[in-house]
Amino acid sequence: MGVVLQIDKSSPFIGSLLVSQYVKKDFQLTIEWGKQNLVTTEGATFSTASSICRYLTRLAPGLCLYGNSAVEKTEVDYWLQFASEKLSCDSEFDNALLYLDRTLGSASYLVGAALTLADLSVWAALRVSAAWCNAVAARRVSSGTLNWFNLIASQAEVTEAIALLPGLKVTPTEQAKKEGQRDEGKFVDLPGAEKGNVVVRFPPEASGFLHIGHAKAALLNQYYQTTFDGKLIMRFDDTNPEKEKADFEKVILEDVKMLEIVPNVYSHTSDFFDRIAELCEKLLRDGKAYVDDSPAELMKQERDAREESKHRNNPVEKNCEMWREMVKGSGYGQECCVRAKIDMKSDNGALRDPVIFRCKTDEHVKTGFRYKVYPTYDFACPIVDSLEGVTHALRTTEYHDRDDQYHWFINALGLRQVHIWEYARLNMMNTVLSKRKLTWFVSEGLVDGWDDPRMPTVRGVLRKGMTVDGLKQFIVAQGGSRSVVMMEWDKIWAFNKKVIDPVAARFTALEKEGVVPVYVAQAEVSKKMTAKHPKNAEVGEKAVWMGPNILIDAADADTLEDGQVVTFINWGNLRIVSVTRRADGKVEKVTAELNLENTDYKRTSKLTWLADLNEAPLVPTVCVAFDNLISKAVLAKDDDWKSYISRDTRHETVMLGDPELRNLKKGEIIQLQRRGYYICDEPHAPVSRYTGKASPCVLFYIPDGKEMPQPTGTKGSSAAKATEVAKHAVGRQETVATNWKGILDSVKKRQKEGRQRQRFPAKPVRALVQQSFTL
Repeated sequence: MGVVLQIDKSSPFIGSLLVSQYVKKDFQLTIEWGKQNLVTTEGATFSTASSICRYLTRLAPGLCLYGNSAVEKTEVDYWLQFASEKLSCDSEFDNALLYLDRTLGSASYLVGAALTLADLSVWAALRVSAAWCNAVAARRVSSGTLNWFNLIASQAEVTEAIALLPGLKVTPTEQAKKEGQRDEGKFVDLPGAEKGNVVVRFPPEASGFLHIGHAKAALLNQYYQTTFDGKLIMRFDDTNPEKEKADFEKVILEDVKMLEIVPNVYSHTSDFFDRIAELCEKLLRDGKAYVDDSPAELMKQERDAREESKHRNNPVEKNCEMWREMVKGSGYGQECCVRAKIDMKSDNGALRDPVIFRCKTDEHVKTGFRYKVYPTYDFACPIVDSLEGVTHALRTTEYHDRDDQYHWFINALGLRQVHIWEYARLNMMNTVLSKRKLTWFVSEGLVDGWDDPRMPTVRGVLRKGMTVDGLKQFIVAQGGSRSVVMMEWDKIWAFNKKVIDPVAARFTALEKEGVVPVYVAQAEVSKKMTAKHPKNAEVGEKAVWMGPNILIDAADADTLEDGQVVTFINWGNLRIVSVTRRADGKVEKVTAELNLENTDYKRTSKLTWLADLNEAPLVPTVCVAFDNLISKAVLAKDDDWKSYISRDTRHETVMLGDPELRNLKKGEIIQLQRRGYYICDEPHAPVSRYTGKASPCVLFYIPDGKEMPQPTGTKGSSAAKATEVAKHAVGRQETVATNWKGILDSVKKRQKEGRQRQRFPAKPVRALVQQSFTL
């Protein structure tokens, strides 16, 4: 006797529909579209999503959608409740998604090694969730969860079910893409901006290398340059002869070129020194400025106390006389400075008669000893902005208190007005951006130089694998926000991953220490050409060598069991004949046999490997990963920053690399399968005639916004993970204490059976200890 499943047209239970597409193959099931969701049979009616799914699943036990054991059935029940409660509640969705991310990791399914009702129910809950759509659009979903979601969506039965849904042929994620949602922040329209008439400027000081904060400023200016078909001025602020160096000008120009920024005009503030001095004299003649010889400490005290200097009301003649001493650079002139006469009673300290000119006898990098007086940046900036035709001056919010000062100078001198547009400074966690502090790291030898990958300089982050496109996308995503926040580096690297993943060639490398030999019976030495990228043929092809002697990681070897079928990536399925272990339990060697006719890759573990052949020698490789130089995420104002310095921040791992790695060029970005993304810092070099040694290929790890991938089993045994998770749960729910031994026994038994190698324990233990299921 068949069963009729009724689906509500206006509010269908998608999970029930998904299950029906599987069940109808083994059981006579009819689907009718109506005004409610229910199944009526043998006098019983099921009207909730979970009860309908449970009933339909039990109609076809041979499909094993409810799992293969009591433990798996319990896990399935837990995930059914998780889907109906946690994922369906907006207030709990974010935490539920984090839990889902941690649980899935690199696993293919939620329960066991095959698709179950747990996968279908959770997928269905996400399928109609606006919160899921927003999380995907905001890149807040881990790659493991996305891969799982796409895997379920690719199932033929799932595709058939979605096609039946009225008006829901497109997923929320796809709909969001269709509607043109982009990773772009909100940009405030520039006041008075006209197409073709916008002029912006980027004014770095030539006293150090550009860092990530400077990059944001430069790229924001470039954004408005291109958006309005305008002009970008690259202006060196060289108002302080003590700091500017010619070498720094050169490296800054190189940094700007690295960022692919092309200014329309190059200039120096010193190009306008004569005109700025004339305008200073105008303020002195107009009684809007005065010369002060007060000691610096006294001047500070008076400004803090809002008390006027004794020279504030000097006659114009007296001010001009003192100014001439400054221009000559005399002993007395060097004790003087020019101050703007604004408002000593102002609540805004920037308006309490700021210094606008000072006397310095140092040699200037561009003008030599021609001048003895130099304007301050705050005085020169509005003047040069106006004279150079700048229409919009982009400044960080830390300059906000100086905006009134900026406009006062413009008005007092009768210059053309300039619009000021503010944006938030880029503050990074575990990072200092002060040039003085960064210079200390270099001089102390804690880094190898200004381009060290641990440095937040433009050169440092690019050498670490950041792409200009990735950096630009991150900056654009921040938009014109004025909210000052501490940004995690993971945010930037996540944007970078979107740029490199579609084009990074895939290769293999194994940790040299503990590598395990595998003898493959009947395998012959051969090679085949395969795509360097599974989804992008334009990346090219690579040679994959095969033979009877191959190598695998010790962590992978430890998971193998006799008789197990394993997929060796880019080769095919092999059956494990025997695993030989030493007295300490570590794998000594493995014997396998070809099983290439078996093309079922869905239920197998995936291993990376390399052939150990004279015909294709492996490339000596060193993989390098870096930690943060600062151990504290956010340094407080009163913190001694040197007490939070990390000393051991460079970690090298000696590897055996794919023969193809010998062709890598410096700066080329690749992915080592199951290990993450890397950039080639030093290409492999053959044996030198002078040293008799070959130079290894040095690869720097590129973060991708997630934890660094680890080979299977390197973080401890599954039993240890199960113990940690379960003990935490027991601490919160003492009622399951008596079940603890049974849970561990069940986990260990499953491990022995090899049903799920990697992430099984965390899920059933969590499901069992919560005991929140309904059988």
